[in-house]
Amino acid sequence: MNIQSTTDKVANGARNIADNVLQSAQDAVQTTRDVANGSLDKAATSVRELRREASPVIDDLATRAQDLATRSIDFCADTGARARRQVQQAADATTRYVVQQPGKSVAIAAAAGAAVTAALLLLSRRRNP
Repeated sequence: MNIQSTTDKVANGARNIADNVLQSAQDAVQTTRDVANGSLDKAATSVRELRREASPVIDDLATRAQDLATRSIDFCADTGARARRQVQQAADATTRYVVQQPGKSVAIAAAAGAAVTAALLLLSRRRNP
């Protein structure tokens, strides 16, 4: 056996080893890609399931919020109506009193006017020393 054939055998052996290493590396890359794709598919499936599960919860929360808003609006409307009724009742009672007691009503109105005027005069004098 001569040196050339030995060198060729060693070179062929080295090429085979290099080819095998390259093939192993390519197989490892492909396996890694497959595992990564599988993981991404599982993650996408999990996200879809979470969205599907969360959707009814979100819808329920939205419905509850809408119900609460409706009840709040109704409560405010009822409170406003109740306040209007009470003011109207007070106005009606005042009108009845004035009709039944005109003299007293005039005297009370004059006294109230005099009290307000006196208070305003006192306040204006305090501001202007």
